[in-house]
Amino acid sequence: MKRFLLVLVLTGTLLSCKNTSENKKDGEDSATVESNTVDKVETHYVPIDSDEALIAASLMAAPEESRDGCKVIGYNMAGDFVTLREGDNEFIVLADNPKQSGFNAASYHKSLEPFMARGRELRAEGKTGPEIFDIREEEAKSGKLDMGQFGATLHIYYGESNQYNPETHEVEGAHYRYVVYLPFATAESTGLPEKPLGSNHPWIMDPGTHKAHIMISPLRKE
Repeated sequence: MKRFLLVLVLTGTLLSCKNTSENKKDGEDSATVESNTVDKVETHYVPIDSDEALIAASLMAAPEESRDGCKVIGYNMAGDFVTLREGDNEFIVLADNPKQSGFNAASYHKSLEPFMARGRELRAEGKTGPEIFDIREEEAKSGKLDMGQFGATLHIYYGESNQYNPETHEVEGAHYRYVVYLPFATAESTGLPEKPLGSNHPWIMDPGTHKAHIMISPLRKE
């Protein structure tokens, strides 16, 4: 009789352990499913199809803490070059051109506006890239063209897509590149190489000219 009772007790204990183990496994499977569900949540990108969307996406080119006060200029959805939004801080944002494929917006220190505006003016006159370079080079050397503050920056936000996330304003697959203008600087005066030593290493481009600048291309987020 005692042996029979002992067998019943052991059997019950084994069944209890088995159920507990199965319940735990079920819980783990459930957690895994929930985790996988979270991982599969996709960001929904939509076309940039209004001036408001264009401004929001283009402001991503500026440092986050400065976006509220940036002036925004560029082509609107109708194809006119206008001031899209007034601003009062140190940055001017040049919005993406909605008539061109992909996305390319930039923000630059306001002291660079004479240099940037002169380039736009010459381009509107039909001048080629090399012609614009030579004209601004001569004007900068003569003092006619103001090159802005030494070390003024340009921030570029660019990518192949023209769709964005309306909640975060991030453009699908877009990346950053940074430029620091040092007119007439050279590799010798800065200690920087004239070619990048790595994919995210700074280097000096157009050394010795009015357009000399440090190029910085951060590693891309995959």
